[in-house]
Amino acid sequence: MDITIFIASCTFIWIGFIGAISFMESWLKFRAPGITMPIGLSIGKVVFGALNKVEWALATIISVSLFFYESKLKSLLEVFFLIVIISLVVQTAWLLPALSKRVKAIKGGTNLSSSNHHLYYICFEFIKLLLLIFFGGGILHSVIR
Repeated sequence: MDITIFIASCTFIWIGFIGAISFMESWLKFRAPGITMPIGLSIGKVVFGALNKVEWALATIISVSLFFYESKLKSLLEVFFLIVIISLVVQTAWLLPALSKRVKAIKGGTNLSSSNHHLYYICFEFIKLLLLIFFGGGILHSVIR
């Protein structure tokens, strides 16, 4: 398989994970009968922890593959991908732990004041999604040429 097609495939698989989990599963689970806030948050914690691991696996695979990719667009695409990685680092190192603490506190019955962590997480998901679309599109553009 051509490295370009491989990178594009991994990128669009990643896009699918973000779309399906972050922009669909995350809010739909709360509409299911019998799902309380603590249960929904517990499910979300498990699902987003697993998503984070999948994202790091795909990020690693794509990063290694980029060493073998040659294109005139390479430097611009690498900037897009670098911003995706930075977003993933921020989510992994700051936002997921902060959100996990909130889930634990809510499950323990603590009433918490509102926080912007969830909004920040959504913003980073949106940034990753857009940049992965541009990145994957740029990779595919190099195949079409």
